[in-house]
Amino acid sequence: MNLRNEQRQHIETLIRLSEGQAKHLDGCREVIRRSWERCVGEYRLDPGRPRPVRVLTQQALKEHREPVDELLHVARAGVDQLFAQIAPLGYVLLLTDRRGITVDFRGQPGQDPALRKAGLYLGADWDERYAGTCAVGTCVHDAQAITCHQSEHFDATHISLTCTAAPIADPQGNVIAVLDISALQSPRSHESQNFGLSLVSLYARMIEDAYFLHRYRDCLILRFDTAREFVHLNGRGLIAIEEDGSVIAANGEGRSLLDAHLRRWPAWTPGWVPSATQLFEAELGDLLSIPATRDDQIRAFRVRANDSTCFVTLIEPRSRRLAPRVVPPSPTPVPALDRLASDDPAMHRVLKLARRLRNETVSVLITGETGTGKEVLARALHDSGSRADGPFVAVNCAAIPESLIESELFGYLPGAFTGGRSKGMRGLIQQADGGTLFLDEIGDMPLPLQTRLLRVLAEREVMPLGAEKAVRVDLRVITATHRDMSELIANGRFREDLYYRLNGAQLRLPALRDRADRHYVIRSVYEALVAERDSDVRLRADAMSALLAYAWPGNIRQLRNALDFALATVEGEEITVHDLPEECQGGLAIAPQVIDATPQPACADDDDAQALHALLQETGWNVSLVARRLGVSRPTVYRRMRRHGLVPPNRREARCWPE
Repeated sequence: MNLRNEQRQHIETLIRLSEGQAKHLDGCREVIRRSWERCVGEYRLDPGRPRPVRVLTQQALKEHREPVDELLHVARAGVDQLFAQIAPLGYVLLLTDRRGITVDFRGQPGQDPALRKAGLYLGADWDERYAGTCAVGTCVHDAQAITCHQSEHFDATHISLTCTAAPIADPQGNVIAVLDISALQSPRSHESQNFGLSLVSLYARMIEDAYFLHRYRDCLILRFDTAREFVHLNGRGLIAIEEDGSVIAANGEGRSLLDAHLRRWPAWTPGWVPSATQLFEAELGDLLSIPATRDDQIRAFRVRANDSTCFVTLIEPRSRRLAPRVVPPSPTPVPALDRLASDDPAMHRVLKLARRLRNETVSVLITGETGTGKEVLARALHDSGSRADGPFVAVNCAAIPESLIESELFGYLPGAFTGGRSKGMRGLIQQADGGTLFLDEIGDMPLPLQTRLLRVLAEREVMPLGAEKAVRVDLRVITATHRDMSELIANGRFREDLYYRLNGAQLRLPALRDRADRHYVIRSVYEALVAERDSDVRLRADAMSALLAYAWPGNIRQLRNALDFALATVEGEEITVHDLPEECQGGLAIAPQVIDATPQPACADDDDAQALHALLQETGWNVSLVARRLGVSRPTVYRRMRRHGLVPPNRREARCWPE
């Protein structure tokens, strides 16, 4: 079909649409259909009378260029780079203002007459109200990137063109320009332009961000990205802030973050804008001191934003290079506390408060899920404070039988009760004299003992069983619980007055799954275990990926057990994903065979034992090779060996199995 016939059919289709006879256009994309309906219904464009190309005079063009002169200056490098990539493919480049007027243009000199005739030229008007459905005009109207390919154009004289455009927005989100690439001829397939849509969208965002950085070059700018390695080079989010952390403006990615944060707080009054510290769940001092305190070349701070992890860096205004802002000095290193976290914002706040409390006598309540490291934090508080030379006495209130907890805590004199030591015993409270008493799982302490503990805290003295005179004690009390204390108080299971005695300050530990520094935690726990074993076994990347992806309901305690298991069972020089406990392997693990998943009768169990024993002998007791042949994990093979009593020849004397 020649071009003239195509144009005639295209006009007939649009005429039927204008007469209400083509409500459902087969194969027509929704975005194009809506534009066509605007052209015939709102703009009153006549598809049977194609409009000539409109090119502005030099004076009119000058009036359109002046308002965007600053943008044109910033965009020049991006425009030149993009054109260098598309020119060999026969494309030209247009940069228009918000009205669709071409204010900058790159094209092939030899094609000038054809390009001018098609409207692909400097000063051409591509406003949808005049030119009809087209990439530039429809992009301006919908404020989104679009390809308008051949017969998707409204005007029949444009149906040989292919055009792809993306909007460029100002810091308030308003479209101020459109970046477009177009070609006089192209393949029929719409998919042939997919590359162009990605390329134009990328360069439009680059120009938009460059314009943002130029506009706010005298402000503090936070740049963020989900990848630490790219946050400096191509960080997607930009947020300009005041010295107090209040937000001035944001680019597209920054506005998306702001919108997502506002959706989480629907009760806030209209017009309220969260501060940078609220957006990134971080202290303002940490954000402002990134260039001075980060000791790596990237200098980015890991933060939490809307329940996900991202990395933030600070771009300081050029004017401040001459008069640098005074950055608060880094806190004095406290190794015992500093080792507990890397750059997780929640842990950073916890440890910042812990540093302030380490030399105080105020009682501290540590809360958090089971296994989050409450005792480790309590010990670090003790080791980093003025009582470090004194004893640290840890008591698990849930582990001591209720019948013994009173005597264990308060001690007793000789003959105080039947079965006691003949010389009596100093209670754990007295043993902590001069140091720290750590009461873990305080929520499980029986009510009668809560009353006695309250007296210890109030009067700083303890009355051993059978004694007539109280003994003075000098100690600091740190408590911990994973329970909801307000619920225990409401149910009458915990004294409210004791709670407020214990809760002089509260430190809440985040769950491991919520920590942004999981990689650091995993590596720290692993290195500690390797040091204990004097081992040089490595942790391979696939194992680390599985550990990072796992939810860790048992938190750091479960992590330690999982790594301990892997170190106990690994045969080679590195731990792989298949060396981890099955629950930690996730989708990376090979599913076990049915023979292990369902109960087997005794005879089948014997057959399984014989088959497994034969395979082990055949492979020289290489468990990894056996696991691969059976399509199961190594821990599964170990469990089957243990169930059948199959012991490697080099372990038969010790009968040593990894638990």
